[in-house]
Amino acid sequence: MRVVYVLLTYLLAPVVIALEAWKALWNPEYRGRLHQRLGFVVRQQKPGCLWVHAVSVGEVQAAAGLIRELRRRLPDIEVVLTTVTPTGAQRVAALFGAEVRHCYLPYDLPGSVHRFLDRIAPSVAIILETEIWPTLYHQLGRRGIPLVMASARVSTRSVDRYRRMATLFRETLSHGIVIGAQSPADAERFRAIGAAPDRVRVTGNVKFDLEVPPAAVDAGREFRARSAAGRPVWIAGSTHEGEEEAVLVAHGLVRARHPSALLILVPRHPQRFDAVRSLLRKRGHSFAQRSSGEPPSVSQDVFLVDTLGELQMFYAAADVAFVGGSLVPIGGHNLLEPAALGLPILSGPHTQNAQDIAELLAQAGVVRIVRSREELAQRVSDYFDDPGQARRDGARGLEVIAQSRGAVDRLVEMVLPLLSPKAKDASAAASSAS
Repeated sequence: MRVVYVLLTYLLAPVVIALEAWKALWNPEYRGRLHQRLGFVVRQQKPGCLWVHAVSVGEVQAAAGLIRELRRRLPDIEVVLTTVTPTGAQRVAALFGAEVRHCYLPYDLPGSVHRFLDRIAPSVAIILETEIWPTLYHQLGRRGIPLVMASARVSTRSVDRYRRMATLFRETLSHGIVIGAQSPADAERFRAIGAAPDRVRVTGNVKFDLEVPPAAVDAGREFRARSAAGRPVWIAGSTHEGEEEAVLVAHGLVRARHPSALLILVPRHPQRFDAVRSLLRKRGHSFAQRSSGEPPSVSQDVFLVDTLGELQMFYAAADVAFVGGSLVPIGGHNLLEPAALGLPILSGPHTQNAQDIAELLAQAGVVRIVRSREELAQRVSDYFDDPGQARRDGARGLEVIAQSRGAVDRLVEMVLPLLSPKAKDASAAASSAS
């Protein structure tokens, strides 16, 4: 089965590479990425790094606490963090600067994987959530490089698909892989598709261990006090095409009841900033732009965040949060960031990217699902009318997060025994010193 898979990847490779080249033509963020995806990354100066893979922005954010704790315990170890998306790369730079090296994950082709592993030479690999790459996992197994799947999950729907490819996935999951599953149900599903039962543990979801930097909170509150004191403020974070118009219609309805209301609008992708500016002008909104360094005036009803890496700061400046990618069929974005700031949260019905988190927060009354722009406006206005209810709903989010923490510590304890004796001794010394 693995031979068939490799042949299929080679057949599809020209199409994928052509698509990558096409993206680079119209999106500068994709330029210079192809050679890394073919495994031509810069060689590590010394072998034995810790390699962590996080697909995009949400996974990078989730990995941050795990990486920081591992670096605290192992201060001398070098960390390489791979992503698939340019926005993920930008988030790595914003969170870690030069402390962590970033490069792109190679295509799952034997040559690309071989070159990548030769040049990175990791001592341990950690892959966030469920990225199953048969060629990569096979190569890690052949080289004796331990692999940890962290915060791993498998949906009920995926189990049936994996079972149809049982031989391939049983082999893929048999190379000494250790799985830290998000829940007991996920652990059982991994066993069902061929993972070794004694190597599957329930560790929880590292996303609940997120820590909002105090500097971001302080900056958000300072922005609010300086630029929107006395105004009700709501934020639409990580919006996509089709959502901004709905949000702006909702904002007009909100302002009919709360004339001084301010909307902080944060589009998900920077290549859409110009289109959102055009939409704001077309709809006749008076707005300020973050990139211009201008705060919103009293007469302006929208503040457009056309910069990167500041979403947490602006969540901290708001009273109510709408999380985008959910009114359109994208699958929703990170609900835990506003929850960690004690905000009541609104979301559209499309939350499949993190359905378990969405359901948990909805059951606790933290997230309220809206299915139309009118319903969005109604919920925002209700929270503005009753700030006490907004605070109570937001406080429930803080409780849910507090009760769900601990995955980082459990995963660190899984990783440490896989490292070299020298690294384990350094970790023990760091622990006793703290």
